[in-house]
Amino acid sequence: MAADQPKRGEGGESSLTVVLALVVNLGIAVMKAVAGVITGSAALLAEAAHSVADTFTEGLLLTALRRSARPADRRHPFGYGKERYFWSLMAAVSIFASGAVFAFVEGGRTLAGEGQEQVRPVVGYVVLALAFAMELVSWTQAVRQTRREARAENRSVLRYLRVSDDPTVKTVLLEDSAALVGLVLAFAGLGLHDLTGSAVWDGIASLAIGVLLVVVAYTLGRTNKGLLIGRQADPRLVRETYAWLARQPEVEAVVDLLTMVTGTDRVLLCARLDFDDSLGVAALERTCVRLAGELRAEFAELDEIFLEPVPRADPHLRARVLARYGQITRRRT
Repeated sequence: MAADQPKRGEGGESSLTVVLALVVNLGIAVMKAVAGVITGSAALLAEAAHSVADTFTEGLLLTALRRSARPADRRHPFGYGKERYFWSLMAAVSIFASGAVFAFVEGGRTLAGEGQEQVRPVVGYVVLALAFAMELVSWTQAVRQTRREARAENRSVLRYLRVSDDPTVKTVLLEDSAALVGLVLAFAGLGLHDLTGSAVWDGIASLAIGVLLVVVAYTLGRTNKGLLIGRQADPRLVRETYAWLARQPEVEAVVDLLTMVTGTDRVLLCARLDFDDSLGVAALERTCVRLAGELRAEFAELDEIFLEPVPRADPHLRARVLARYGQITRRRT
């Protein structure tokens, strides 16, 4: 990534996307809850819980954006970037606990014959239509930002979502997409109940909404788990960094290259290099300083850089590299 490319995580667009989603979901949650009470629809009440969970999620994402932007200090020398992943993981838990569980409970109660009799379904239809229109506003903003960022990295949207180290926009996009699908399910359950007079359809729709929320929560939880544990940087960045180091005249071989995402657009790099044996100690020190500076200028995501001079034939180092990758890095020819 070029040094002059703007960083996604530090701009204001992610905050705009999250705030817009929060406002929209809060309004929708109130409408759905009122309509659910009036109509007695389990699917509408499940959707109200869905929107409440989404509102909590946006609040957690705003916390993530604010806390992860704090600079490094003595206690956290690599910064607070991973806080974004922790709070995003909590958002996934919120979606499951506040949304999916309630939807399953309401669906189960309705199928067991404990639900309320459905009345005034027209209120439900109107609220669902309004909620769909409002949800489209938030979803459109999330899609617009995702496409822009994917285009900037010359990737497809799906590929960008898989490798992105910014969970905020991905979370909003997935939950807004799930919200639109959930509204369609709720509309189907409400309509089939109205047409057939059977509450079974309403209960089935509520259970389907619960399953949908479980899938979204699991997907987001798995993504943030990998980032919290310490995921390798974007493979493209790893390849380009390796190639850049291998081209330097002082470097005989790139023996090992370790990267870890420490926050959105923040990567820790440790490179073990076999330098030209003719370099003296002072020249080697100057070379390491120069290479680190030029790496930061070339790749804006590189935050902390450690360059370690090593002999490529060391058996212990070779064994560690073999254990990690299955093959030793070949000497440059």
